[in-house]
Amino acid sequence: MPLPLSTPSHNLIRLTIIRGITWMGFLAAVIIGIEWLDFQLEVLPVIGVIASMGLLNLFTWWRLDRQWAVRHSEYVVHLLADIAALTVLFYFTGGSTNPFINYYLVPVTIAAATLPWRHAWFIASAAMAAYTLLMLDYRPVPQLDHHGGDVNLHVVGMWLNFALSAGLVAYFIVKMANALRSREQALSQTREAALRNEQIVAVATQAAGTAHELGTPLSTMAVLLSDMREDAHGNAQLVKDIDLLRQQVDVCKTRLRDLVRSAERQRLSNPEACDARDWLTGVIQRWLVLRPDVSHVVDIASQQGTPWLKVDATLDQAITNLLNNAADANPDNIQIRLDWNAEEVVIDIRDHGPGVALEIADRLGETFVSTKSKGLGIGLFLTHATINRFGGVVSLYNHPDGGTLTEVILPLGDT
Repeated sequence: MPLPLSTPSHNLIRLTIIRGITWMGFLAAVIIGIEWLDFQLEVLPVIGVIASMGLLNLFTWWRLDRQWAVRHSEYVVHLLADIAALTVLFYFTGGSTNPFINYYLVPVTIAAATLPWRHAWFIASAAMAAYTLLMLDYRPVPQLDHHGGDVNLHVVGMWLNFALSAGLVAYFIVKMANALRSREQALSQTREAALRNEQIVAVATQAAGTAHELGTPLSTMAVLLSDMREDAHGNAQLVKDIDLLRQQVDVCKTRLRDLVRSAERQRLSNPEACDARDWLTGVIQRWLVLRPDVSHVVDIASQQGTPWLKVDATLDQAITNLLNNAADANPDNIQIRLDWNAEEVVIDIRDHGPGVALEIADRLGETFVSTKSKGLGIGLFLTHATINRFGGVVSLYNHPDGGTLTEVILPLGDT
């Protein structure tokens, strides 16, 4: 299945269509001039340049059918080819006296609307230079040059008009195009943020109701496990398993209570500053209670300075979610590293699982997309939202040696 075309590819398609229409028009004009108006033209070079542009169009259509990225440099080459072909055509058809000479404004306008300002000014300069050369040297067509003499004020005026128009187009359209692109990008980001906030509110509302409903079954399970432990007296292995289940139930009940308390605290207070080393160590210890099946290695950088972070319970949960994802992928030899510099703290979590599928890699954390076959994607979604709220970013990579590398970058906080 072909990849969707990018904006530069669409622009090149439009340029190819415009080129085809333009040069078919020039061909018709040349035929009319020769057959009906008795223009004295050098037919071979004129038809040659028109045929060359036709071949360029055919090559461009072939190239667009390949899965190659269209870059600004390639787009500039196409516009320069148009300017060069126009210059050759105008050279053999009256130069600056040709009434179509202002067609140079078309590639200038296209460049200004679709390319960065440096490229747009380069195209405008090339068109201006070509126009200037055609005032000095060209093959005259008697039917187009009625004035003669050393200075043709009409031609000079056309040149000045083109110079002013090209400058204005290159300046104002570039500015307007940049403003429109910035506005569209800002609107897109705002829409995405609003949609994500709506989804977070929906998840939070559902989570609050679920947390309230879970209290009763957890209490029932705790009572039943106590009875089962008494009945299993004498069976050491069964008692051990029941104690582990009771510990997990108690952890769930504690987390539900903490959820209510932390929500109230967050409503009334701000995140607190903690040493990232102590904070991460505490998060890992609490996570190990939930996941006693994992083996892990923690590497904390030894360097000067204290890596202060602004943290709260939601950030604890975000890191726990990422640790759980790593453990679900492969519970063996999970590598956790903490590092920092003058501006940010970096937490790396490396697992040895199957890695991230390429078809979902770009959407992880933006929508409810999961790395697990039976996952809902809610954990990653909330993790991204939480870390973004703290001014950080989280990225998932396929490690060259296998598995997934999860990188969390958080800004240093003030003490």
